[in-house]
Amino acid sequence: MTEEDYRNAGSVGIVETRYYSFASPPEELDLQGGEKIGPVTIAYETYGTLDQSGRNAVLICHALSGSAHAAGYHSSSDKNPGWWDWYIGPGKAFDTDKYFIICSNILGGCTGSTGPASVNPATGKPYGMTFPLITIADMVRVQHSLVRHLGINKLLAVAGGSMGGMQALQWTISFPDDVESCIAIATSASLSAQGIAFNEVGRQAIFNDPNWNGGDYYDSTIPGAGLSLARMIGHITYLSEKHMHEKFGRNFQKSGMQPVSGSSEFMVESYLRHQGIKFVERFDANAYIYITKAIDFFDLNEDYGGSLINAFENVEANYLVASFTSDWLYPSDNAKEFVRALRVNGKNVNYTDIDTDNGHDSFLLPNELLEKNISNFLKNEYRQSTI
Repeated sequence: MTEEDYRNAGSVGIVETRYYSFASPPEELDLQGGEKIGPVTIAYETYGTLDQSGRNAVLICHALSGSAHAAGYHSSSDKNPGWWDWYIGPGKAFDTDKYFIICSNILGGCTGSTGPASVNPATGKPYGMTFPLITIADMVRVQHSLVRHLGINKLLAVAGGSMGGMQALQWTISFPDDVESCIAIATSASLSAQGIAFNEVGRQAIFNDPNWNGGDYYDSTIPGAGLSLARMIGHITYLSEKHMHEKFGRNFQKSGMQPVSGSSEFMVESYLRHQGIKFVERFDANAYIYITKAIDFFDLNEDYGGSLINAFENVEANYLVASFTSDWLYPSDNAKEFVRALRVNGKNVNYTDIDTDNGHDSFLLPNELLEKNISNFLKNEYRQSTI
């Protein structure tokens, strides 16, 4: 395809992942838990053009299993576009004809950024479980360094869904003067006990894989069975019961009951196993452990004296908050909780609870109402920022 073909298809076309390294010793990055790490490398991609005012930059934050590759293709033969390609591109919600879009792989990730699979310069071997504990706030501090490196003093918006939404909220608190607006989708100010429980079951699946070896598996067999099971467990939480019923029902792979053999008799079983296998091909088990822990520890209420009102007291951003009626991992009530705290503080908040049967994964899927909300919100924010 030519560049014009990609554009006509609403795609940003062929994109390249780039890398930014900083925090080399003795100027290591101070982490929230008290440890230091350095050097730090962050993988990132950009789409669109930064305007002369430098005020059209939008940072996209990814969820647990995401990466810097949010839109476009890595080659002409690439069949899989970026994870938010529905929303990023010319004429789309995040319109690359108007905005300069940035997406980076988080600290602790495994698709180019420094994480447990990276080599520890002190030992010459992968960090594994010696990698320091990281938090959502640490991820945001690294993103802030990247944004500054790109010559951007203030973001038009920071946006994300799920864990990406947690990062977006943290951005407005950690750097209130550096972001005009926030788009927080399918997220909350802290994960529920049920969500923490599912994350822990996933981690235990990895810990109990005979190949995990305390996280030191990089020169041997990876704990694929445990990581695959963790993904299967997590994937169940991303869907709603109604969506699963409509997509799979109780349909068999083959006709009728089969002898118990460990194979997939039901279509839903086959689907989950397929998701698990695909995940093992692209993700690191130790990264899964560290990232889910960062999600679990995220608690704006606890971090700010037991009050979400305190947490959002000094923010300057305008907010677009969206939740989904069938999302039981990050339910609508969780979004309403921090929306109330923002409104008590007199902040400008647009909130919508979108009716859909697609569960938590709704933020990754085409949704006309979500697209319109994002598009209109960004247009208004950009107009206000240039007045």
